[in-house]
Amino acid sequence: MTARILVVDDIPANVRLLEVRLLAEYFEVLTASNGLDAIETCENGKVDVVLLDVMMPDIDGFEVCKRLKSDPATSHIPVVMITALDQVSDRVRGLEAGADDFLTKPVNDLQLMTRVKSLVRLKSLTDELRLRASTTRNIGIEALLSRSFTSEDATPKVLLIDERKSSFERIQKMLRGSAELDIATDPHAGFFQAAEAPYECVLISTGFADFDPLRLCSQLRSLDRTRFLPIILLAEEGEEGRIIRGLELGINDYLMRPIDQQELMARLRTQVRRKRYNDQLRASVTQTIEMAVTDGLTGLHNRRYLDSHLQTLFDRAVARRRPLSVMITDLDRFKTVNDAHGHDGGDDVLREFARRLRKNVRGIDLACRFGGEEFVVVMPDTDGAVAEKVAERIRAEIAQLPFTIGQEGKTIEVTVSVGVSSVLNGADTVAALMKRADVALYEAKSGGRNRVVAKAA
Repeated sequence: MTARILVVDDIPANVRLLEVRLLAEYFEVLTASNGLDAIETCENGKVDVVLLDVMMPDIDGFEVCKRLKSDPATSHIPVVMITALDQVSDRVRGLEAGADDFLTKPVNDLQLMTRVKSLVRLKSLTDELRLRASTTRNIGIEALLSRSFTSEDATPKVLLIDERKSSFERIQKMLRGSAELDIATDPHAGFFQAAEAPYECVLISTGFADFDPLRLCSQLRSLDRTRFLPIILLAEEGEEGRIIRGLELGINDYLMRPIDQQELMARLRTQVRRKRYNDQLRASVTQTIEMAVTDGLTGLHNRRYLDSHLQTLFDRAVARRRPLSVMITDLDRFKTVNDAHGHDGGDDVLREFARRLRKNVRGIDLACRFGGEEFVVVMPDTDGAVAEKVAERIRAEIAQLPFTIGQEGKTIEVTVSVGVSSVLNGADTVAALMKRADVALYEAKSGGRNRVVAKAA
């Protein structure tokens, strides 16, 4: 695992000490001796983690962290505050400034490396999601990420898996009022519970009598639904080897017993905040992809999706020697609707036609707006005769039931012409299939409209 780590400290000996430790683990190390230089480095360079000393001249570490986290361009960079201050109030102040983690001097090598590696792994995930979000959007990524979300202050839903009553009751008391905590005393049941409920973090105790807690961590990481669920391991003194193995398996953080309440809450808050941030990125990517392949007016798939998916359906039908049919529909004399009732009226007709079309096809059928007033339906496992009957049913419903347009509720008559074609045995192609359906549609329109024509060849 390689990454670029920025070490910020005004004392050269402290910088050198951390630099040697990080270089030994093959990290690339950048350094800064004051807060302003640190901010500039983060703004101008690719920094994966910041190790930030608290006590510095000019502006201290708290202020530096606050500025980094308030800037959308640098807010995603993990910040670990390193301080000689060991008061709970100092930790709380650092977390309020936005710090992702904190270490107390003198820094323990195990804690330093495990924290850095864990944050580097999370930063890599965030970077990938940011890249996807920026790739799939025309707007700037900073504008997207700078928005505030109403869920930020929502009480997190947390699962604790711990078989010892004295232990889980103590943690339950610590988190009362700050988290919605569920408890599972059986690790097998806890695994299924974590997979089925929308938890934002899971706490796993290492104190099981007859079960390896790392197996549970591994199972959670192997399941799609819990792959990105934050895991915090609650370990005993002397379990450094188990902690290292857990971090290699993908746990996000750990706490050593006896557990400090403020530290538990702080680390839980950090994991939940980062999960919500990444969940928002994933949702943005998913929404953008859906927008890219969906017609905004009718809610059907658009031509872009048809062009990419029809070939897949065609190849599958040919490989399995199963029938596949296509229908192309065109609303008759649609221009007169727009001329007489405006584009708003035309939009009402298109939306209602799409609704009726969707109602008359199966879930496995692919209904798309091809462009303008043309629509295409791809019907897997459907031969030409059945497809022609479906097309006739759609045509009849469109002709029989008037369309309502405008706020006044005015109704107008609408008809549709349909061309149908099916995959032929032998050398057939998607282009030929669509061409036959298009020719059939042309014949339906030139033959008087409001009719179905099927092309077998």
